[in-house]
Amino acid sequence: MQTSKPTAGRLRRTIDDLIIAEMFLVQATIESATAIGDGLSTLGRQIASGDESESAPADTIGQTLQRIADDAVEPYTSRFKYLRNFGSSD
Repeated sequence: MQTSKPTAGRLRRTIDDLIIAEMFLVQATIESATAIGDGLSTLGRQIASGDESESAPADTIGQTLQRIADDAVEPYTSRFKYLRNFGSSD
């Protein structure tokens, strides 16, 4: 069985794709960390103020935690979708 050696252009394209993916990962990590930090600040204010809205405090805290989790994951999912579409458009 003979394996073909990658051409210089193919190797360059692979390296370029890897660099783009790593840049997206760094961006997503920064945005995710920001979302977590902002969410924890909101949660801290919410606990400190004893916010008594219509729902039980545990429900409000649970909703806040879910929003933090959703906001922290979103940068990764949106960039992954973009990379998948980018790779399939070639």
